Amino acid sequence: MSLSCSPDFLGPLLGSAANSTAAADYICSQFNAVSNKFIDTGYAVDNTYLLFSTYLVFSMQLGFAMLCAGSVRAKNTMNIMLTNVLDAATGAVFYYLFGFAMAFGTPSNGFIGQQFFGLSRFPSLSFDYGYFLYQWAFAIAAAGITSGSIAERTQFVSYLVYSAFLTGFVYPITSHWFWSADGWASPGRTDNLLFGSGVIDFAGSGVVHLVGGTAGFWGAFIEGPRMGRFEHNGRPAPLRGHSATLVVLGTFLLWFGWYGFNPGSFFNILKTYGKSGSYYGQWSAVGRTAVTTTLAGSTAALTTLFGKRLLVGHWNVTDVCNGLLGGFAAITGGASVVDPWAAILCGFVSAWVLIGFNKLAEKFKYDDPLEAAQLHGGCGSWGIIFTALFAKKEYVNEVYPGYSGRPFGLFMGGGGKLLAAHLVQILVILGWVSVTMGPLFYLLRHLNLLRITHEEEMAGLDLTSHGGHAYEYPPVPEDGNGTLKHLGF
Repeated sequence: MSLSCSPDFLGPLLGSAANSTAAADYICSQFNAVSNKFIDTGYAVDNTYLLFSTYLVFSMQLGFAMLCAGSVRAKNTMNIMLTNVLDAATGAVFYYLFGFAMAFGTPSNGFIGQQFFGLSRFPSLSFDYGYFLYQWAFAIAAAGITSGSIAERTQFVSYLVYSAFLTGFVYPITSHWFWSADGWASPGRTDNLLFGSGVIDFAGSGVVHLVGGTAGFWGAFIEGPRMGRFEHNGRPAPLRGHSATLVVLGTFLLWFGWYGFNPGSFFNILKTYGKSGSYYGQWSAVGRTAVTTTLAGSTAALTTLFGKRLLVGHWNVTDVCNGLLGGFAAITGGASVVDPWAAILCGFVSAWVLIGFNKLAEKFKYDDPLEAAQLHGGCGSWGIIFTALFAKKEYVNEVYPGYSGRPFGLFMGGGGKLLAAHLVQILVILGWVSVTMGPLFYLLRHLNLLRITHEEEMAGLDLTSHGGHAYEYPPVPEDGNGTLKHLGF
């Protein structure tokens, strides 16, 4: 709210002196100048906050790159690093041309946005460039999830095709449904809300993680497992990544970036809430969201640590890192509307969800080198359900104002409407991504553009597709045939 000064109102207060009118004009001009400075400062603070959050989310691309590189064998390192770079670059162009318009081009219908293609007539009264950049960072995160699922056996051209299609069409339409003010299931609507609620998916357990995980599932399923992943009798044979160091580095970078992913989804920080006659700012909700994010991921990591120790008999750092990320994926949807104690429960359950889905993957001979479909799809789905169970009424009304009587978490006394809306979200995301990305991967396979040959897979993509290896391997002593062996293959 802005303050203003009127000379007509101030003049009589200064008396009937001859220069009172001039004094009132001068005082008001100075007052309005100062007031405008405060308004400008407020916009600058909020935009700086949004841009800083964008930079944090973008840093997650480096985290994805390190995590993916460490989780594959050394002979495919250059390939996986290049695909992560191109997810960001390809996503930037196609999200600029089509994606942002389909996601947030308002006014539009409930299915797809219709404005701002190529950022025409942009910025607008509703959006500035910082908002576009923030949403682009989210779009390429979904693409990064998918690239991990199909690592080590995919032709390079397939990455370019699916990344452009996912960031330019599939993901934007999904985000329009749940995040745009016009979306048919958006909580931002004030009329025709889904089950009187809309879907509360604050930072994207469904919109980002379930979308990316489902796309990755279809890619990995249609390609089939890597050579040697399963023995002739069906028993799984581990194909371990070449660097636990890179896995841990990538995990910490993703953890750091998640503080832009979840708290940053408020978009601004200079906002005041009313509470029992006193006031506190949105910065309090931002801080709470960072705390719930931290607790969910940390609890999931510890649960995975001890759970895997009981199941397999040793402490595995890669499993703990994946468990941590699973907790983050789960809390993403409800981080702003739940209490810290509920976030601990979210993380605990998400760890077992990931362990369970990994067991199912082995049983059905499904191969995902980064457990991306299980982690982001499985834990993301749990996060959608979790939010519908534990969203707190007070926080829901703060974060999603403007609609009285909005349903909240079932276990918090809010009834089952929010849960019904969230079950619909899971079903429509699974259906939408399946009918779009599934046929795309099938078409690529039919055109012999999806999977590399057995010879290429044995030699490694770095050598066959990228002209060399990511690392220089020193020679080691000759084998029995007098041939120099090399490390890392």
